[in-house]
This record gives sequence, structure tokens and C-alpha cells, in this order.
Amino acid sequence: MTTGLRTRLATAGDASAIAAIYNEGIADRIATFETEPRTPEQIRGQLVDKGDRFPTVVAERNGHVIAWASAGPYRSRPVYAGVAEHSVYVARTARGTGAGRAALEALCRVYAERGFWKIVSRIFPENVASLALHQRCGFRVVGIYHRHGRLDGQWRDCVIVERLLEPSPPTR
Repeated sequence: MTTGLRTRLATAGDASAIAAIYNEGIADRIATFETEPRTPEQIRGQLVDKGDRFPTVVAERNGHVIAWASAGPYRSRPVYAGVAEHSVYVARTARGTGAGRAALEALCRVYAERGFWKIVSRIFPENVASLALHQRCGFRVVGIYHRHGRLDGQWRDCVIVERLLEPSPPTR
């Protein structure tokens, strides 16, 4: 059901929709170690702080944001300047409709255009939908972090995924 789906860079005006989708993911306890809901003001501040180097991408249908993907620096050492660590979230009502794939593929294109050569993430093994999405988008599993963190008092593992990005073609 990818009909009517489009992607674009997020703006400050998308902060409320992004926060609402993120808060669903936080509440579901299957996609993030975060436990506290985010406010639109917090999301707006993150969008500003990340600027053009680490933009967020949204997927929308009929003018409504239904998914988003974002990334940040993998590590602070200069050698990792071309590696980004990402997240992708889909509104509960839009899961399974292609919105996550559209957002993630757009994020990969946008980051390749900015000179990134790799994008990585950590996914809970129980999040089979996210693992399948990443596989469909060309990511590969490179390992598992065992007992990586505690969520609600329970140890959680994380599956590590990566995708090598194609360099952008030179402009003429």
C-alpha cells in the first residue's frame, strides 16, 4: 500500500507528528531503550541541533506524517565521520504499509548524498518487523550485543545491522 506515499526532509513543523510516532514506539517497549515520552519542543530542538548534516526524513500519506527516520553520529572520532547510527519509526496505524521502507530508503539516499559510507543500527531481536524491514532495505546482520541494556528491569540484547551506502554520482 505505497500509493500516495512520499518522503521529504523533516521540518520543525513536523515535530508534533514525529513526537507522537516516537512516543508510540517508546510505549511499545520493542524499539528503544528510551522510557520517557518526548515533547514536540524536544523533537524540534533535536531537528535544529542536527541541522543539515544529520537530517530527519519523514514519510507522509495524504499530507500526514506516518513514519520517520533519523540518524546521528556513530562515534566522535574523525575516522567515523562517514558512519551514521539511525532509527526508523512508523505510526501504529501505518505499520506494514511500506511507510517504514520508504522512510529508511530515503534516509539512506540522503545520507549517501552527504558523503556517508555506512549506516548502522541496533535492533531488539524481538522486533521481527524491524529486522525484516532492514533486511528488505539491504542491511545485513553483523552481530549481537548480549545484555546490552536493561529495559524495565530486564536485560535486552541488540542485533547490530549495517548497510554500506553507494557513493553519490559526481555532479557535472
